[in-house]
Amino acid sequence: MNPTVRKFFDLPRLNASKRPAPLILVNGLAEQSESWFANRTHWSRHFDVKVPELLVYDGDSLHRRIDAGGEVTVDYLTDRLANFLDEYVQRPPYNLVGSSLGGQIILTYATRYPEKVDRLALLCPSGLHGDENLPMMEGVRRSQYDTLVQSVFHRSHFASEDLVAVIERKFQDRKWKKGVLRTLRGTVGHSVAPLLSMVSQPTLLIWGENDQVIADVPGSIRAADQIRNVRQVVIPKCGHAPQIEKSRLVNQLVLRFLRGQLGTIPPTLIPARFWPYQVKRPTSTVSPQSR
Repeated sequence: MNPTVRKFFDLPRLNASKRPAPLILVNGLAEQSESWFANRTHWSRHFDVKVPELLVYDGDSLHRRIDAGGEVTVDYLTDRLANFLDEYVQRPPYNLVGSSLGGQIILTYATRYPEKVDRLALLCPSGLHGDENLPMMEGVRRSQYDTLVQSVFHRSHFASEDLVAVIERKFQDRKWKKGVLRTLRGTVGHSVAPLLSMVSQPTLLIWGENDQVIADVPGSIRAADQIRNVRQVVIPKCGHAPQIEKSRLVNQLVLRFLRGQLGTIPPTLIPARFWPYQVKRPTSTVSPQSR
């Protein structure tokens, strides 16, 4: 064999350049994959980051399902995630990060395929407890896009006129708007509460203290305590998109958690600081240090 070719296929060299573990990011209903702009670069230094396009509202795949009379449900979106991972990643176990509706999708995937998931991080996940406030639905139906955008953030400067204008242009496309409304119809009110006690993987939940979308954040925190191996934090002065509004803190929390290096939660972030609550935790055979 040619020495150059032999050097290229040198096994010790190939092993030394092994690709990092995959990290899958799943956005929520009101966001698109671009919503991870403040996180991808940071996490890509340590993981092989993938962002599947599950919710492309003007996409052909979504509209083929709609035209065939199918519903856009959490189960359907979970199937799409499973297909993406099987076809294009193929390197389990996966680390999964999901925001809002994306949290429901990755929770469902983790309970269906527990052997394929290493760790979960959920950012303001919906569907854990109680109803949701839906300014998005009203914003779309009444074309009040400033209301839609403002509902996501605590700090008004994130809901800039430029961002509102971008959202407005998107929804002027009838195909896009139809995709959003059909997805809303198929996913609003869905609950993943029955799955929580079935989640065996180490799980981090990050909440915004001032979330206007999750109607009962304290109730959702209590519900999430059913997860056997869970850590929870609440970020003050933060709304429904902490990955944008508090990106530096979220980047650090998620990275340390996924690498098994998240120590004691700072007192400023513990849920009891905001809403005192007591939870009877289920007996668990999973040690926090076991993974």
